[in-house]
Amino acid sequence: MRSTYSLGRVAGIPIGLHWSVLGLLFLLMWTLATGIFPETNPGLGDDAHFAMAVVSATGFFGSILLHELGHALQARREGVAIDGITLWLFGGVARFTGMFRTAGSEFRIAVAGPLVSLALGAAFIGAALVPGIPGAVDGVCSWLGFINLALLAFNLLPALPLDGGRMLRAALWRMKGDLRAATRLAAGAGRVLALAMIGLGVAGTALFGAFSGIWLALIGWFLLQAAGAEGRAAAQAGRMPRARDMMDADPIVARPDMTLDDVADESPWGAHDLAYPVVEDGRAVGLLPPGALAGTPRADWERLRVADRMVGRDRVPALGADDELPVVIAALRGTELESALVLDGDRLLGVVTVGDVARALGIDPRSRAV
Repeated sequence: MRSTYSLGRVAGIPIGLHWSVLGLLFLLMWTLATGIFPETNPGLGDDAHFAMAVVSATGFFGSILLHELGHALQARREGVAIDGITLWLFGGVARFTGMFRTAGSEFRIAVAGPLVSLALGAAFIGAALVPGIPGAVDGVCSWLGFINLALLAFNLLPALPLDGGRMLRAALWRMKGDLRAATRLAAGAGRVLALAMIGLGVAGTALFGAFSGIWLALIGWFLLQAAGAEGRAAAQAGRMPRARDMMDADPIVARPDMTLDDVADESPWGAHDLAYPVVEDGRAVGLLPPGALAGTPRADWERLRVADRMVGRDRVPALGADDELPVVIAALRGTELESALVLDGDRLLGVVTVGDVARALGIDPRSRAV
């Protein structure tokens, strides 16, 4: 039995639904229909309360999806690949294939979701304040406005893996210049928050018998596991090879105005299947792909220039020198060039290939295992 089901794509991003959402959806509908709306909107009748509950519960998960899309679309603008979004028991999660390149990039991605929740909360509260609005619509809009603002406040708590924790990590990363140290501190804050939630939840259940205490403890347990995973990943990342460890720091470099014959003259004998970074005025502008020489008739080498066969910079994967192995692998998997440029801004630091990654993993490059 599958645990996650596809709901299609939004803006090209795959959306999945975990089966646990269905249980929460029905629980939320029941709570709203039998407890919340009869209290906030008395006199409307059971059928109206049930209809309000259905619309509100659906709007709740729609709001979560929009929140995660805020993260995902901002990540796309930052050049971070998106694997998809999954809605599940504890809300939603946007999965990124690569790592954040800079502290500013992580901060902008982290804050995008809360900004969506803020806009949704304000919009629903504003709609509820419209004079003459029907009572049922007022009830739904008021609850959706409240729940979006409540989720916003919770998400802004400065503890990983919450958005506030990611914003805290970005700030610490910017201050310290060390992503792993920033992750350890933000994950530690996450563990403290999680333990506090578990303690409060257990105490509330024991003292008052409130179901909400059990739910608070469950959320705390989830946060504790997630914060621990973030901390372990940071510790393990320190042992991973980086792009600078795998790259060729002194590759043969071509210029756009060179002929293919010029490139061949500067290449090692028989090395016509290499990738050649293309540099102009000190800036990396593209890549002459592997096999460009071997795939071009020898008689055309004197006539054709590198600019005629190169792949432009916007279509070539780019890495930072400190990008770690998973990021390098993700970049190479996303291209047929089998090569990525390692850059400092526009300045070329080196080139890393599938073969370089295979050797770093102790794999024979001829196995094509990456």
